Amino acid sequence: MSREFPIGLTPPDWLVRNLQPQRAPVNRPAAVRAAVALSLPLAIGFAYGRPAYGALASMGALSGVISDTADAYRMRIFNIAVPQFFGAIGVTIGAAVFGHGWVAVLAVTGVALISGMISSIGAVASVSGLLLLLNCVIGAGLPLPGAWWLAPVLMSGGGLLVLALALLAWPLRSGVPERSAVADTYRKVADLLAASGTDAYEDLRVAVTQSLNQAYDVVLARRALHHGRSPDLVRLLAQLNAVTPVVEAAPAAHQRGVPLPAEIPAAVRRLAEAVETGVTGPLELRLPTPVDETARAVDHALRHASGVVSDRSPDARALDDRLGRPAALRVRAARATRGVLLSSASWRYGTRLALCIGLGQVLVSTVAVPRSYWVALTITFVMKPDYGSVFSRALLRAIGTVAGLVVAAAVLTVVPRGWWDVPVMMVLAPLIPVLTPRGYGYQTAAITPVILLLSDNLNHQGTGLIVPRLVDSLIGCAIALVAGYLLWPESWHARVGDRLADAVADTAGYVELAFGDTAEPAARARSRRRLYRDLSSIRTEFQRALTEPPPNGRRAAAWMPLVVAVERIVDATTAARVHVKQGAAEPSSVEISTVALQLRELSEGLRETDVLVAVRTDLTGGPSGSVLEPVRQEVAAARAIASPH
Repeated sequence: MSREFPIGLTPPDWLVRNLQPQRAPVNRPAAVRAAVALSLPLAIGFAYGRPAYGALASMGALSGVISDTADAYRMRIFNIAVPQFFGAIGVTIGAAVFGHGWVAVLAVTGVALISGMISSIGAVASVSGLLLLLNCVIGAGLPLPGAWWLAPVLMSGGGLLVLALALLAWPLRSGVPERSAVADTYRKVADLLAASGTDAYEDLRVAVTQSLNQAYDVVLARRALHHGRSPDLVRLLAQLNAVTPVVEAAPAAHQRGVPLPAEIPAAVRRLAEAVETGVTGPLELRLPTPVDETARAVDHALRHASGVVSDRSPDARALDDRLGRPAALRVRAARATRGVLLSSASWRYGTRLALCIGLGQVLVSTVAVPRSYWVALTITFVMKPDYGSVFSRALLRAIGTVAGLVVAAAVLTVVPRGWWDVPVMMVLAPLIPVLTPRGYGYQTAAITPVILLLSDNLNHQGTGLIVPRLVDSLIGCAIALVAGYLLWPESWHARVGDRLADAVADTAGYVELAFGDTAEPAARARSRRRLYRDLSSIRTEFQRALTEPPPNGRRAAAWMPLVVAVERIVDATTAARVHVKQGAAEPSSVEISTVALQLRELSEGLRETDVLVAVRTDLTGGPSGSVLEPVRQEVAAARAIASPH
């Protein structure tokens, strides 16, 4: 029989959200790779009487396991190999300043500034910046064996071992991750259509957006290397583009309020199966006869998708990219460099990270704390804004460290040092990819005993590592919370408020672009896709803010409905466009400009305040029965949400 907490002992919502594990499937191949990549170097080191060398290579493999997050094989090369290069630079700098007192403090702080700045470029750059700083801290805090070049070679070799293991199946599974990503999008769209007219529609629409984002990232990233010359990739991109009209028809179907016939989502799942298996040729979908203009829009979109999926060789010349083809790597690198050097956000984050690392280095340089490199390591992991709230990461880091130290204490106490470390590592290493998707605290609990076991092969302190590591972690969390979070005027509402205001302004532009003959269909599709992508990332930021204690968490809960309202405006605009395409009357320019004006007024109001403000909610300028009537209603609802209650 379950018991409820007494009223005074009920945990706050923000704490429950932090500790609640996320649902995720177990990645068995990643678990096997982790077991092999972390234990094999250790075994080789013991075999040749150089356990410290094996431990360094296993540390590099650990960073490779953390970086191994991509599905597509070509993306794995970037995700693992590029960060290893920066990691090698970091450990070289750190080892060069080891034992040099204040020179080491200044060097690590400078690396922290650079690491923080390049982390703002993107996902691969973020991991690269993380390894640059982490390995620099390790090199500056631990006496590494061998010549100056040996540690970077061993650590890079361990990371590249993970990459080699990840690429073993490439000849047999080439193109499979890309096809799976596109097929998953089709399945998510099938679920969305099945939920039209029901309360489950909103959550499934978010899932479709996330799936589309991932699929475009995978396909376009690979296509950038081929520049459109690969027929398989051209076909995949055509299939991904072909699902866009189906997604656009979904809001109109949901607006109708009546569930679609079961044959329609079944047909989309049939298309998903054909995409995943690579089957071509005519597909029998058995679609029902459409009974109104919305059903005709869905029917037309599905038949178009069916034709594209069954086409073995789509014409690449007639193919448009819904998000635009990525520029050449050289061009993107130049843009990223300019963005980092000229962006106030990159300088601001780099300064925050450097300040925290500098304070940590000064503290451990002036206070006798043995092997205190863990202070800087903790700060580096906690101060990653693209990985979540600094507050929640500090909290989860402390909790996860305690849990991991319990496991480490048992291992270091019971298991004899030496060859027994290899089977222990084979048991502990797979827990990292298994627990990482569950949340940051779970990842920390999995990584902590692995790092301690490897560190023990370098400094041979045994259980003497346990208490110092706990103290160091708590000190690092405290520095990150105070110097990297509490003392800075910016917080979640400043970052997300501006981004939400930008999204509302972009929504106004999308309303203007959606009607009339001045914009091409591809331009409309790109505008809508980018808008949904931005709203998806904004939603993620708000959900992270919900893990913070009041007042930030309470503000996030109050503003979250406005994010949903803006998404509904985009949906209503897309549905209106579908109705016009099926024969409804075009809205007048006065109607369009009035809706756009109201949205821009709302956007300006959001920029000027950190709390909900009063705005006018009347919205005139269009006749009753206009195709824009649902859009006006959604805009009025959004403006009402932005008013104090």
